[in-house]
Amino acid sequence: MRHDLPIQNAILKRLPAADVERLVPLERVSLALRQPLEVANTPSEFVYFIEHGVASVVWENSIAGATEIGLIGLEGMTGLGILYGDPQSPFETFMQIEGGGLRCERRRLDDLWVKSGDLRTAVAQYARSFSIQVASTAVINGRFNIEERLARWLLMVSDRAGRKFRITHEFIAVMLAVRRPGVTLALQSLEGRRLIHASRGTVEIADRVGLVEFAKTAYGLPEHEYARLWSLD
Repeated sequence: MRHDLPIQNAILKRLPAADVERLVPLERVSLALRQPLEVANTPSEFVYFIEHGVASVVWENSIAGATEIGLIGLEGMTGLGILYGDPQSPFETFMQIEGGGLRCERRRLDDLWVKSGDLRTAVAQYARSFSIQVASTAVINGRFNIEERLARWLLMVSDRAGRKFRITHEFIAVMLAVRRPGVTLALQSLEGRRLIHASRGTVEIADRVGLVEFAKTAYGLPEHEYARLWSLD
C-alpha cells in the first residue's frame, strides 16, 4: 500500500499537523475482509483510523449469536475507550468490506490525548455521533421491518464504501440478526422496486433517492447528527 497518499480519515484530517506528527509512526496498512481490529475483552495494542472500507462493531453472544451494533468508515476510528481510560471493549470489531487505514500505537495516542485539546474534541465529537448511530440501530431493529432495516443498512454501507460493494447474504444476515432466507427475500423486494441491483456477492445502489424514501425514518438521524457535530468548530 502506498505511504505517500494524503490522509483520508476524517478525524486525523481535523488535527493540526504537529499533532499528527506526534502519532508517528502512523503505519498505512491494508485491511482484509474479516480482519479483526478489536478483540472483545482484550486490551488493544493499536488503534485504526479507517480510510477505505467498512468495519463492523459486533456483539457476540453465546445464546443469541452475533449482531452488528455499529459501522465505522473513513469518518471514524477504533479504540473509543480512550474517552474513558479503557483500553478494551466488550465488542468485536472487524472488517466487513476490505479497505485500508492508518494504524497507530495506542500508547502514542494515549500520550497525545493528555496534551491535545484538538484530539480530545475530534474524538469526542465522533464518539458522540457513533453513540447516536448505536442507539438508532437498537430502536430500528425493534421497530422497523426487515426490508426497511436492510435499506437503511445498505445506505450506511454505501455512504462509506460507494454505490457498489461486495457483500454476501450470509454476512448481511449476521449483521441484521435475521435468517438468511429473510435477507434473500428482502434483497429481492428492493431489487423488484428497482432500488438496488444484487448479484452473487455484490450489491449496487441503483436509486439512492428511492432507497432513502423507502427506508423512511430508519435512515438519516445519525447522518444528520454527524454533520451537525462536525460543523460545531
